This record gives sequence, structure tokens and C-alpha cells, in this order.
Amino acid sequence: MFVSRPVTIGSRASIRLTRTAFRSIATAPSFPFSRPRGAEPPAEYAKLRETDPVSKVKLWDGSQAWLVVKHKDICSVLTDQRLSKQRNRPGFPELDPGGKEAAKRKPTFVDMDPPEHMQQRSMVEPLFTRDQIDAMRPHIQKTVDTLLADMIKGGGKTAVDIVEKLALPTASYIIYGILGVPFADLEYLTQQAAIRSNGSATATAASMANQELLNYIGKLVDQRVAEPKSDLISKLVVEQLNPGHIQRDDAIQMAFLMLVAGNATMVNMINLGIVTLFENPSQLADLKKDPSLAPQFVEELCRFHTASAMATRRVAKVDIELGGKTIKAGEGIIAATQSGNRDADIFPNPDTFDMYRKRGAESALGYGYGEHRCVAEWLARAELEIVFSTLFQRLPDLKLAVPLDQIKYSDPSKDVGITELPVTW
Repeated sequence: MFVSRPVTIGSRASIRLTRTAFRSIATAPSFPFSRPRGAEPPAEYAKLRETDPVSKVKLWDGSQAWLVVKHKDICSVLTDQRLSKQRNRPGFPELDPGGKEAAKRKPTFVDMDPPEHMQQRSMVEPLFTRDQIDAMRPHIQKTVDTLLADMIKGGGKTAVDIVEKLALPTASYIIYGILGVPFADLEYLTQQAAIRSNGSATATAASMANQELLNYIGKLVDQRVAEPKSDLISKLVVEQLNPGHIQRDDAIQMAFLMLVAGNATMVNMINLGIVTLFENPSQLADLKKDPSLAPQFVEELCRFHTASAMATRRVAKVDIELGGKTIKAGEGIIAATQSGNRDADIFPNPDTFDMYRKRGAESALGYGYGEHRCVAEWLARAELEIVFSTLFQRLPDLKLAVPLDQIKYSDPSKDVGITELPVTW
């Protein structure tokens, strides 16, 4: 029975447990929410944007965190220096056992606060500037052309999985080339990366997969110490490790981050883009006629689908006020970028895909926001733009080999993705 009178514990403290407090704990919804179907965002986001944009949710281990769903509040969270990105701080919201295990590892810049964050980020950032990536576009184009040529050789009468033939190797080959990873190890590395990022994996399985990848990268670092080449790992070795700016395990962790961070996201965005075009045939027809529309298409794609929607999390270092609520020091915050990208205050008719959408001052949150915005954003944009300016030029008769309602999507409580996409032409 709920009571409203004080309950005294010992002689020095008293706690008043009210009906409201009990009700708040009991009714906090479980998070992550589930998508109702396909790639459609969870319905809870739209409801919370209207009724309770800063609210409590319950996580897998019984802990609670704040969920922020409006674009303006998300941007505030992601630029507030009173909030920390450090996963080893008490209260940081982890969404599954694998995440809790990963938080024990030595951090890289994505899990650091200033000034350490920018000190380490600047070690890899020069390889991902817009000018650097623009210089890589011919190589990316050649990679996509080669993969499509190999796919076309097999003929298009029998269904082909475009995830396996195009999306996965495009994303993997480019980043493996930047790192200096042998392409022969693609299958092994992809398998281990899938285990470590699978939210349903046990903490033990995720930890073992992480260690396998770290051991692999460690061997590459040692090889580059002995014989540097012209790749990212060699750059870290020559410019940072050898002069003593970082330790061996720092070089390993940063290379590991580059290996796994954006790979699955890029694969899924290619797959989601293909399906989205078939769901919007008039825009597909326009893109076929004019492949220079690819950047506009990619811009809208990265608003409409947020393939890495649960990574933007923080923990409060001090008490703050947000949306009329007090978030106390040590409480976790989840900034739901997927919800922010469907905020009608920023994007009119947000649930409609429109590559001709007029862009306002506020940007979509597909690459994050603030100082932790994706370091490889220009690489991701270049890969997507080249894929979508090329695919339907080479294969104008490309068709899905299954009905739209039979496409195999990722688990509805995980980041949105497509696991298999059979096509013909």
C-alpha cells in the first residue's frame, strides 16, 4: 500500500515516499522502444514529442535514464559541457550487456570529454577532411564500379543479395583500405564485428569478439612499427606512437574504432536507401534521369533513416535543467536523434520522404551534433553519393526480388537496418 507519511531509516535520514514517486518508478516505459514495422521509427517517439519530451525510461538492467526526443533539446544535450561522454562514469546509460562490457575498455576520443577528446580526435581527423575525401572519390568510384561489374557478370535473372555483393564490400573495402587491413580478412573481421555489435549477444560473447578484433589490430600495429606504410595505422605509429604521444594500446583502440564504428551504419544506409527509392518511385525515376540529384537524396536519406540512433548518450556531471525537468548529477541521458529527425517543428511533414525538401538553418542529426559529430561524415557522404549516382545508371532495371513487406529488417528494438536484400535486373 502506498503511504505519504515519512518513513524514517535510522536516526540521521528520512525519506518521504509519495504515490507520485512510486508511480513514476512503476510506469517508466522500457527502452529501447520497438519499431512497429520495417524501418518505421517507434511510435512512442511521436507521442513523447507532443506530451513529454524530457522523460524517464527504464533500461535492461532496471536502471533509469532520461530520454530526450525534441530536436532543440537533443542539440542542447549534445553541446552542454556539463554533460559527460565518459562511459566509465557512474550513471552512464548502457543499453545492453555488451555495452556495459565495452565500457570497461580503455576509451577512445568518442568516449572522452574536453580537452582529451579533441587531442586524440585530431590524430585521425586529417585523413577525413572534406578535401582529403574529395581526393579519394575516384578510388571510391572505382571500387563501386568494380563491385557492380562483378555483380553484373553473374547475370540478373536469379536473385542476388545486394547486401553481400555491394553494400557490405563497399563500406568495408574503403575503410579497410584507409586502415591498411588486408581484404582477405574481410569475412573474419565482419563476423567478429557483428558479434560485438549485436545487442542480443551475451557480455561474454561480446567481450570475446572485442578481444579477437583488438588482437588482430594489435598485430597490424606491430607490423607497422616494423615496417610503416601509407595508411592510417602507420600514421598513428609514426606521428603519435613512436614520439611517445600515445601508447601502443591507444593506437590499437583508435584503429579498432575506425574499423567498427561506421561500418554497419554505412552498410545499412545503402540498403535502406535502395528500399526507400523503391518506396518512392517518382523520386527514383528522377534520380535515374539525373544522377546529380544523389547529394540531395543522401541528405534526405540521412534525415529519414537514422541507422545509428542510440549512440548519443551522456551522463550529468552536475544538476541541470532541461525542458522544465531537473536532471541530477549522475543521471544518464539518451538523446534520441532518430526522434529529432522526425520533429515537425524543424522538418515539416517529417514522415514523408522528400529529397526536394527545403533545408532550414537546423540540420538533420544523422551524423550527430556538436563536437562529437561523426569524424568520418565526409567519407560516409561520398560513399553514399557515389553508390546512388552509379547504381541505377548501371542497372536501370534493378528490382527487388521480394515484396516490400517481406524485406528482412534488423530486430525492431535495435538500430534500423536490413540484413538481406535480394534483387534482380
